[in-house]
Amino acid sequence: MNLDQSNWEKKLFSEKNAVVIDVRTSEEFELSRIPNSKNIDFYNPQNFMQEIEKLDKDNSYFIYCRTGVRSANSCQLMSELGFKKVYNLLGGIVKWKGEINN
Repeated sequence: MNLDQSNWEKKLFSEKNAVVIDVRTSEEFELSRIPNSKNIDFYNPQNFMQEIEKLDKDNSYFIYCRTGVRSANSCQLMSELGFKKVYNLLGGIVKWKGEINN
């Protein structure tokens, strides 16, 4: 499900067992990230699939990337794998107005 910034953030703080996943490269992740996010690089497909398969399908996943394209693809893939609660941050981190760790 695609959510704009305010709805993504509201839902994130209202969900129990919410996990934030940054699907950018490790280099992008090191530069800046949303606090408490886990990095799983979408551009490393073998590792990406291995890491996704380790996740609990009952949790809620809040996915972001730089502009929202990789995260949208990640959400689609996760939905196809049986994840019920995946939320894409529209506009990605470049549009993010919330807290950032550098």
